[in-house]
Amino acid sequence: MKVLRTPEGRFDSLDGFVFRPRHIEVDGLRMHYVDEGPASAPVVLLLHGEPTWSYLYRKMIPVLVSAGVRAVAPDLIGFGRSDKPADPAAYTYASHMAWLYGFVERLELTGFTLFGQDWGGLLGLRLAAENPERVARIVAANTFLPTGDLPLGSAFERWRAYAETSDDFPIGQIVQRGCVSKLPEEVVAAYDAPFPDESFKVAARRFPQLVPATPDDPAAAANRRAWEVLTGWEKPFLTLFADSDPITRGADVFLQAAIPGAAGQPHDTIAGAGHFLQEDRGEVIAEKIVAFLASS
Repeated sequence: MKVLRTPEGRFDSLDGFVFRPRHIEVDGLRMHYVDEGPASAPVVLLLHGEPTWSYLYRKMIPVLVSAGVRAVAPDLIGFGRSDKPADPAAYTYASHMAWLYGFVERLELTGFTLFGQDWGGLLGLRLAAENPERVARIVAANTFLPTGDLPLGSAFERWRAYAETSDDFPIGQIVQRGCVSKLPEEVVAAYDAPFPDESFKVAARRFPQLVPATPDDPAAAANRRAWEVLTGWEKPFLTLFADSDPITRGADVFLQAAIPGAAGQPHDTIAGAGHFLQEDRGEVIAEKIVAFLASS
């Protein structure tokens, strides 16, 4: 299998990203991650989505660490500083789940708080449902766990078609469009950094195609099984959704109603935030996670 690896020079002097790069091998692929804070501290696992990487958490990590939390933020395979298989067929919902579980197992993470946004939630909610003994609590942000039994919506269908057919897939500008705030040029460049050319963007283009859109999707059955666990999930479950995300609007209400552990939690709608709410309001979100850990 041909595997691409972004040259390390692309990550020199990234704006606001001062964390030591760490790597482990999962299924023969190098996976990059950030791991800040005391090794013995409570862990928050920060899972990014499409088409970002751990850079998305640069505003949140210092707040968490200052509060005595260990913040762990991997780059999913195909993103950031992690390896990028060149064959689109290498990327399936199942392969991403296997890579993520391999990461958690290699780092021996247990009793952690899961924070998942976008595909970080599609993967993270499955991870929690399939390994409930490892997860102490969940924070869901602008995400969901579709089974293909309901329409994904016209906005998502347009996004899926664009990712699959567009001649150019400008990662940094895509992140900008998903934010309320105006991003500085150097921040847009940091989101472009992992992708020197179009050949590195296979995973980014592939992710939207992997969201279950029909009941017979290859991932639909596994996601339904995950829902069987989540509808009985009594551990603390918090939603922090943005006020300006057309893709996931309303999913927080569904999650709160469906998951027992969401009852009585301090759910919040983050004002002045778009799909990438970590970029728009990262410090605020981190503070809410710290308060959630303290209260639960």
